[in-house]
Amino acid sequence: MAVRQALAPRSGSVDPALLERVRGVLAAAAEPPTPARVAAVLRAEGAVLGDAAVLEVTEALRADITGAGPLESLLREPGVSDVLVNGPDDVFIDRGHGLERTSVRFSDEAAVRRLAGRLAAAAGRRLDDAVPFADARLPDGTRFHAVLPPVASDGTAISLRVPPARTFDLPALVQAATVPAELVAWLTAVVHARLAFLVTGGTGTGKTTVLSTLLGLCPPDERLVLVEDAAELRPDHAHTIRLEARTTNVEGAGRVGLDDLVRQALRMRPDRIVVGEVRGAEVVDLLAALNTGHEGGCGTMHANSADDVPARLEALGIAAGLRRDAVHAQAAAALDVVIHLARDRYAVRHVAEVNVVTRADGDTISMHPAFVVDDTGTVTRGPGHAVLAGWLSRRGQLP
Repeated sequence: MAVRQALAPRSGSVDPALLERVRGVLAAAAEPPTPARVAAVLRAEGAVLGDAAVLEVTEALRADITGAGPLESLLREPGVSDVLVNGPDDVFIDRGHGLERTSVRFSDEAAVRRLAGRLAAAAGRRLDDAVPFADARLPDGTRFHAVLPPVASDGTAISLRVPPARTFDLPALVQAATVPAELVAWLTAVVHARLAFLVTGGTGTGKTTVLSTLLGLCPPDERLVLVEDAAELRPDHAHTIRLEARTTNVEGAGRVGLDDLVRQALRMRPDRIVVGEVRGAEVVDLLAALNTGHEGGCGTMHANSADDVPARLEALGIAAGLRRDAVHAQAAAALDVVIHLARDRYAVRHVAEVNVVTRADGDTISMHPAFVVDDTGTVTRGPGHAVLAGWLSRRGQLP
């Protein structure tokens, strides 16, 4: 069915029923859809097509059998970071400027569900009525998530996060308006001074990209141990060890969580421990690690604003078994800087604030902006600037 839709724009003269028969023959024989084999099956079915049509049919069948079907062309499009399927007629992409509806269509809900099931199987995950959702990394590095009905009440929902095709450096982020040029020296100094920092922001604000870029600034003689739920960080650094979490298998065993991996990272002689996304019990182990001599650690965390970071840390720590005062005491001693990202009114992702983390009145931590960036890219120094400058000066890294 998906083949019919994928071919519709250019091969309307080809009988859709014939295409389905070709697909069935190849699938039954477990043969890859090569041009020669497709041409042979077409001849056996009594159809004769030109070379261009055979190649088109082959490519569509290959995408449908081994790739992402009608989504394959979207995943290959330069600049696409997300491909979202909300139903047979609702397919969206994000190229860094907000969501855009595409012209891609599936024939029906069953075609969407078949694709979701095949992608889950390719990632070694179960996806069926008993387990109606799956979260995994595909062999090419694409992050895959799907939810089946009736949990997804409007039909099968698929979310694909495309890994960046290249690593970025700070000049590239400046050119993309993600990082103001005025902040380059300061962010570099934060990394070289081995201050502990979090990169925060909402979904799709570029946290992983910015963190990967900053990790590329670490001295080459440092050993970085990356702990991630799904491998997305790609720092340009010579000494990087990557640890990836694992969900339970079909029998419900074999889980390896981020909290387990953070504890393992402590035994691997890390110069810096990096948690790709802090969102659960691993916050306890990360804060403990940063309080026991592992300077320069960092990670990302979802937060709608920099001011929400203390409450977010508090919620995660309490859920993991810490008392409220213990969470704030650990965070105050462990964290130095919060780099917050946002989207401006044009949906461009950019650094919105650089904050220092200090102990407020009482026992709680608070954010003090050192730099604030408005939607025009104008940088303003805030009350936390003097604190940040003092920290960097004492470590010999003041810009």
